[in-house]
Amino acid sequence: MSDAGSLRIYLGAAPGVGKTFAMLNEGRRRRERGTDVVVGYVETHGRARTAAQVADLPIVARASLEHRGATFEEMDIDAVLARHPGVALVDELAHTNAPGSRNTKRWQDVQELLDAGIDVITTLNIQHLESLNDLVERITGVHQRETVPDQVVRVADQIEIVDMAPEALRRRLAHGNIYAPDKVDAALANYFRPGNLAALRELALLWVADRVDEGLQSYMQLHGIDAVWETRERVVVAITGAPGGEQLIRRAARIASRSKAELLAVHVRADDGLVATDDGTSERLEQCKALVADLDGTWHDLVHDHVAEALTQFAKRQQATQLIIGATRRSRVAELMQGSVVGAVLRNTEIDVHVIVTDEHTRAAARARGIRPRWTARSLTRRRVIAGWAITVLGLVLLTLLLVPLRTSYPLPGDLMAYLLLVVAAASVGGLGPGLTCAAGAAITTNWFFASPLHTLAVANASDVTSLVAFVVVGGVVATLVSIAARRRQEATRARAEATLLAEAAAGLVGDEDAVGSLLRYLCDAFGIDAAAVVRRGEPTGAPTIEAAYGSDPPRDPTTADHVIDLDPATYLAVRGPDLGADDLRVLTTFCAQLADARDRHQLRVDAANAEVLARTDALRTALLRAVSHDLRTPLASIKASVSSLLQSDVAWSATDTDAFLSTIDEETDRLDRLVGNLLDMSRLEAGVLHPSREPVDLDDAVGRALSSLSTHPAQILVDLADGLPAAMADPVLLERVVANVVDNARRHAGRSAITVTGGAIGDRVHLRVVDQGPGLRAADRSRVVEPFQRLGDRATGVGLGLAVATGFMDAMDGAVVLDDTPGGGLTVVLDLPAEPAHSHRTHI
Repeated sequence: MSDAGSLRIYLGAAPGVGKTFAMLNEGRRRRERGTDVVVGYVETHGRARTAAQVADLPIVARASLEHRGATFEEMDIDAVLARHPGVALVDELAHTNAPGSRNTKRWQDVQELLDAGIDVITTLNIQHLESLNDLVERITGVHQRETVPDQVVRVADQIEIVDMAPEALRRRLAHGNIYAPDKVDAALANYFRPGNLAALRELALLWVADRVDEGLQSYMQLHGIDAVWETRERVVVAITGAPGGEQLIRRAARIASRSKAELLAVHVRADDGLVATDDGTSERLEQCKALVADLDGTWHDLVHDHVAEALTQFAKRQQATQLIIGATRRSRVAELMQGSVVGAVLRNTEIDVHVIVTDEHTRAAARARGIRPRWTARSLTRRRVIAGWAITVLGLVLLTLLLVPLRTSYPLPGDLMAYLLLVVAAASVGGLGPGLTCAAGAAITTNWFFASPLHTLAVANASDVTSLVAFVVVGGVVATLVSIAARRRQEATRARAEATLLAEAAAGLVGDEDAVGSLLRYLCDAFGIDAAAVVRRGEPTGAPTIEAAYGSDPPRDPTTADHVIDLDPATYLAVRGPDLGADDLRVLTTFCAQLADARDRHQLRVDAANAEVLARTDALRTALLRAVSHDLRTPLASIKASVSSLLQSDVAWSATDTDAFLSTIDEETDRLDRLVGNLLDMSRLEAGVLHPSREPVDLDDAVGRALSSLSTHPAQILVDLADGLPAAMADPVLLERVVANVVDNARRHAGRSAITVTGGAIGDRVHLRVVDQGPGLRAADRSRVVEPFQRLGDRATGVGLGLAVATGFMDAMDGAVVLDDTPGGGLTVVLDLPAEPAHSHRTHI
């Protein structure tokens, strides 16, 4: 039995991207290289360029099947097997064969060819994959009846995606290169909408990317490759259930979004002290799960005895490129006893690790340890002072025990040098206190054990007195210098910390809409303050009011605050928290200056917003006056002239003249009525007092009533609504006004060209499309044309409210107005409305 043939699939996001063209191109290349290539089945869909690609390729005649009086042509599987070519070109892998065929599906025919050792090149659209069928239906509203099992596609030797941008595909469709001209408009409005094409394109790219990733994983396992190959960014964030998890997830999501990476959240269930044990852990984990889902990430639960090992193994399995973990909440004793998770992760992984300190962690740790801000720390740590005293006490005892047996061999100056080294060590480690004490103790010990006479405090030799005094002075100077150096270092650290804190606060204010609140948060975090508030003093008989606050139960009254600092004569900062020293208050005063500036900037933004509203109101008022002065006076002038003519008693008007005058009065009155109605409608929209009633509305009736209200000749408008069109959920009166405005707008711009009103249903939405063949509209002008009083340079008559009112009404009815190009030139206005829930209507292309 011959070896199985190879399968190559050209995968596309939608019809028309060029799959069949690419398949035929590949067949021609292989034939030119000497391979025996035949066309088993190709569907050109009447496309001339695709048919030209077949050219001189050998074609296996199709089999004809009779079913219920109709004749169907399918691939002749027996003829292809008998011909046994090197390569068979078989189009449309998902096709369902006609009844009477040996196999139900074409992919089963392809499987027979592969089993016979024939290589097959075929085509497939992403919507025909079985696993994506329901997702594609939700996106497009079209149910795909022909599907292919994913496994059939996954085992293909080669999968090549044929890609095309949505706009390019729509242009190809509009030019008639995909469907016949009579099907173009419906296809553009339904399946080939830009949103549908973009979603299908993303599905195709992601599916192929996953297929490539599977191949990479198999290759790495086959070759024993354990290192991470950063072919695709993946960000893993470790969640413990402790406070601050949501902030950690958001930070990870920002990192992932910047690199277009996947976000994976992992929670390791292990009783090792990492997971918080308070009653709120489960609730916080559920909140974190919901947040991960909202951010398009995935959640993973692991059970493992060792958290660090679980995290590193998970990151390696997922080929993660970055791992984000929160700073440890363990005490130093716990880290010594149980080890550091952060340290273990850093030692056992080769990927980038981010250790994030959250706000909750900072505040909790500060309150638990009772620490002050870093610039108010002591000159030397408590540990160093204790170590200095230990060196003083133990060093004097041990050094004396060492030197006493040798005192006959070394003179007193040698002993003093040994003790001086001990003094330098004690002063360097413990500072002034231990250094001076060590110097004094060493002088007394030396006098007692090494200066003649022994075991007394008397000194026999004058040189020994000089040596002892010099020793005490040198020891004191060394201890003093070490203490001064430590204090200078503390002052430099405090200054650097103050500058860093103020710089962070200032940087956080750039573009911050709530700058005052952000400053209060910085203040509370930096000083360990429980709560702070910016309070406006009340009137002589009124109570103070809080403008901004941070923390729990912020102080409102100066009597309940621990510190009060005036921002200006009308407001002050009230703080409740620990006592603050002079240095703290100095930095706090700088914060207050920034708070005052932030309040001023906020007020300026409020004033600017109010000024913008006033400017917009003034612009609307100016436009309204222009409309009243011109567009209202024009129909009034025509009415006045016609009425005046009819009232002239000295002129004998004929019946034709009289009818013309009356017709003018009727048309101009209708025009004036529509104009005034639009002005009133825009006033209702601007005031926000429009409350539509939504009920099922038959679109045939709505369009008919709207057209009857216009003076346009019926022959100029063609109505073509699909049969069985579901009712739309809308306000009947408002919908009639919308259709009338849109059609009237199309009539004024389309000139003498016909206007077509079509309708269809897509999923749970219904669409009315008003199509004209006029000059069209530039893409840059589409956002302006739906604004009030926009006539785009006064190229058209009217006040410029038709589309603005239509858009406002559609928004109020949960609908939308979409502007699109008409194939061949012109503008198509799509009215998108929800369909009546009781109807289940789908459009198939």
